[in-house]
Amino acid sequence: MTAPIVTVPSEQAEPRFLLSVIVPVRNEEASLADCLASLASQSEPGFALGRQWELLVVDDASTDTSRANAERYPGVTLLNAPALDASAHGGFTGKNAACWTGAQAARGRLLLFTDADTVHEQGSLSRARRELEKYKVAMLSYSPRQIVTGVWQRVLMPVVFAELAMAYPPKQVGDPASTIAAANGQFIMVEQDDYFAVGGHRAVGTQVLEDVALAGLFKRAKRMIRFRYAPDALATRMYRTTAAMLEGWTKNLALLFPSPIPLALMRLLDLLLFVGLPCLALSVFVNRMQGTLIWIVWLRVLWRIYARVTKSNFPALDCILSVFGLPLFLFLLVRSYIHVRIRKTVQWKGRAYRIGFR
Repeated sequence: MTAPIVTVPSEQAEPRFLLSVIVPVRNEEASLADCLASLASQSEPGFALGRQWELLVVDDASTDTSRANAERYPGVTLLNAPALDASAHGGFTGKNAACWTGAQAARGRLLLFTDADTVHEQGSLSRARRELEKYKVAMLSYSPRQIVTGVWQRVLMPVVFAELAMAYPPKQVGDPASTIAAANGQFIMVEQDDYFAVGGHRAVGTQVLEDVALAGLFKRAKRMIRFRYAPDALATRMYRTTAAMLEGWTKNLALLFPSPIPLALMRLLDLLLFVGLPCLALSVFVNRMQGTLIWIVWLRVLWRIYARVTKSNFPALDCILSVFGLPLFLFLLVRSYIHVRIRKTVQWKGRAYRIGFR
């Protein structure tokens, strides 16, 4: 694929919208309709689709009914992402190529990149725009409320998001003195001028974890970013099957956490203590006093596990069950390390990507 030419929309060419919403799509027939319905119905007075903002859907070679679903919505502009080179992918992942295509076509002063698996609350777009302006930031990113189904998602997802909350504290993300940068690709709103100034998705074109990489670009360029949990703005169902969940976290975990093996060892210790201490306390080789002390230590371990997992923003029952997700988290963390750090190849949506570190 030939890399797209950098073109920044000109104010003189056409009147600009307040906002351009860009939705990259690859085989999202199960979720795209709900996403577009929630976006197209954003009808706050003075913020009408087609007058104050535009909605761009960029199709990345979908083979399902995603295109047909997008065509049903009046006011949606449907674009095609450029074909990727079969071997090197032309210096782009599919999502980055789609986002970059949408950004070049957009005519909004602000750009919102949002995934097809999101559902947006009424008025959330205009509220986000006001929040970005209130805090005088160049990038605003939200972590959505997670919709999970099935046992494996309910026990695993709180563990993952608790670790993410600890690795990327929002206060440090927004602190210009901190080197920690983070964003969630499910909702990233940026000033268009700042986006093109730092290079946008073209500058992170080869990155599988493009949202965090893009946030890093903004922060290194001394442009303020804001990141927060936002159940008031949108929700997402990241994975519809267990297989998709396993593939997704295999792709991401070793990229999200800078030290995956030490993290795996710490969670393994938690698991061993959670299981091993009760076994030891009930052993015939332990007297009553020793058993009591062991149970006290076990309760302390349990409290520490749950104190961490409550940072995930998941419902209480899911947090309680999450201790049973530790083995799966350990498995996926090590699996991700092998794929990302050793083999340097990951699979996602029918494509294989080589992983490079910057």
